[in-house]
Amino acid sequence: MSERSDRTLDGDEPQLEGGRADQATESFIANRNLLFTVAYEMLGSAADAEDVLQETWMRWVKVDQDAVHEPRAYLVRVTTRQALTRLRTLRRRKESYVGPWLPEPLLTAPDVAEDVELAEGVSMAMLLVMETLHPTERAVFVLREVFGLDYDEIAEAVDKNTVTVRQIAHRARNHVAARRPRAAVSQAQNRAALLAFQRAVETGDLQSLLDQLAPDVVFLSDGGGAVQAALEPIVGADPVAALLTAGLGRIAGTASVKSAQINGHPALIMRIGGQVEGVLAMRTEGGLITGLYFVRNPEKLSRLEQETALRR
Repeated sequence: MSERSDRTLDGDEPQLEGGRADQATESFIANRNLLFTVAYEMLGSAADAEDVLQETWMRWVKVDQDAVHEPRAYLVRVTTRQALTRLRTLRRRKESYVGPWLPEPLLTAPDVAEDVELAEGVSMAMLLVMETLHPTERAVFVLREVFGLDYDEIAEAVDKNTVTVRQIAHRARNHVAARRPRAAVSQAQNRAALLAFQRAVETGDLQSLLDQLAPDVVFLSDGGGAVQAALEPIVGADPVAALLTAGLGRIAGTASVKSAQINGHPALIMRIGGQVEGVLAMRTEGGLITGLYFVRNPEKLSRLEQETALRR
């Protein structure tokens, strides 16, 4: 349990009789990592996912535990509904966001990378694709494609009938298929590209990195208006190369980079003067870098010291 979730369980919850309180707490803790993963995949924000879990807990402890036959299904349903409500609010907030919005990066354990479907679902590239779905489509897609829930369960979670949910799932799958990366992520190719970036930072020699840029590479940086970042996507090998040459030239020799598993994939954590400056994730296809995702918004860099447990 995180410190934030510990406060959820010992601070403001309604007072329950001992046995009932223990039963509610045990069920919630047993499913907490799953619930967090559901909320995070729907929202792309760990801070908002934690808030959703707090709201789920507050509702859970008011329920007659003996009347709930499947706590996991019930908790997933409540979490989904709370995440849907928050997702609609976030969509309005993102309309005024300064520059590109990127998901909040999570330091993840090796077992996340071993679960291919989970790792793809929480990758920067896939979370950005899911940003293009409407809230209910995103909920249905996540619950069906990532967590494998049946249509009846999803229908209860999103308050739709089963026929409608099947239609939404079909539409969401087509939408994602048309926009998702063309090939499966190669962890080995990602590591090679990140190593080239690391060498460029440490030595100032960028050529091996620039040679790996795909013609249609896209660079996205998220400063959230709090720190300097490109305010629009940079597209194309030449513009991205120019940006990297200028940026890395300024910090070469002063910044340090360390490899880490971020959202189930190899990435780099960059520090200057010991302080986290940003997280760089990459997307490679056919040995070339097709996507660069640089998160610099300080509000999104708080979960890089301790691994976040994600579960399906």
